Amino acid sequence: TINSLENVGIVLADLESAVDFFVDLGLTVDGRTTVEGLVDRTGGLSGVRCDLAVLQTRDGRGQLELMRFHSPDALPGIPDAPPHTLGVRRLAF
Repeated sequence: TINSLENVGIVLADLESAVDFFVDLGLTVDGRTTVEGLVDRTGGLSGVRCDLAVLQTRDGRGQLELMRFHSPDALPGIPDAPPHTLGVRRLAF
């Protein structure tokens, strides 16, 4: 049985603006790093280089993982996708 949601990951084009946005909403930055190498074997991609910021909710029970890929290039999303499009449609705190 699942008792809580621990982590949500979002791929973005502008990591800094997204971090600022969520900090303004009250999340705190728990850590930042750049990942590469090992994630090739675990993520099914080649040549990965990704900046990563992990933000924490005030109660310490949930994390938001924001990612900006330098390589391979992130695939474009559909900015005006209708609500029934596959993928993350909302995030609520």
